[in-house]
Amino acid sequence: MNGTVRLGDFLRTRRSQLLPEEVGVPTYGERRRVPGLRREELALLAGVSASYYTRLEQGHSLNASPQVLDAIARALRLEETERLHLHNLARPDKGPARGRRPAPERVAEATGQLLEALAHVPVIVTGRRSDVLAWNRLGHALFAGHLDPGAADRPAERPNMARLVFLDAHTRDLYADWPTKARAVVGNLRLVAGGHPDDTALHALVGELSAKSTEFASMWADHRVKACAVATYEMRHPLLGPLTVTQQTLGQGADQNIVVATTEAGSPSRTALALLAQVSPQDEPARPGALTDAG
Repeated sequence: MNGTVRLGDFLRTRRSQLLPEEVGVPTYGERRRVPGLRREELALLAGVSASYYTRLEQGHSLNASPQVLDAIARALRLEETERLHLHNLARPDKGPARGRRPAPERVAEATGQLLEALAHVPVIVTGRRSDVLAWNRLGHALFAGHLDPGAADRPAERPNMARLVFLDAHTRDLYADWPTKARAVVGNLRLVAGGHPDDTALHALVGELSAKSTEFASMWADHRVKACAVATYEMRHPLLGPLTVTQQTLGQGADQNIVVATTEAGSPSRTALALLAQVSPQDEPARPGALTDAG
């Protein structure tokens, strides 16, 4: 799927999700055949001609100016992350990567040291496609205690958080409000895919999840994008029972993120994590991650 098709799909979907009454467009009580704004209505709100917007949505107009894209973003009521995603989608295609292999993903030595320093809280390191590149002992015990703790060190067996959320029963049961977690995962994958349109492995992952999970396919078609930053989840851990965890995602550059799970001081959830530290195997070292094949 080329950039103009992705851009058109995004514009059509988001336009259909914006109701006329939300943006002050009068409908005079008429019955509409399709939900959302019409193209000419969106174009009027954005201050561009209806014919130009139609060509843009149909993939017949390339190289829209940043000013026009910002105007369309305002008309669509996009948030900042969504606005940047729109700009990414509108970038001209660079063409095929001529068979070049992506640079291998590697966890930096400093990141490994950080995992060790944060041994008292659950931490995982994820790559561009949400592969687990490393985790510390508590990170493994909280998020994937049913998996081999050494899997993050073996490229062929490395867990993928998106796969786990949608295809793994243990991970699905881990979140009391699973749909909210699932939408966050999809929104982040959408954002990454927009910034890396030539990542064939990423698009293969999306294709796999779409084929295996109707829920993923439905959420993916919604074209919502969301940057993972800070989110609080009610979790139901098989050993700890219910606990409330705040997941904070810290960008490390090179498309890697450190996800840290914290709890409120003095809360039952903080006590539960302390218990997890006691009951999880003590001989597991922090996983600094190995050089991996990102292709």
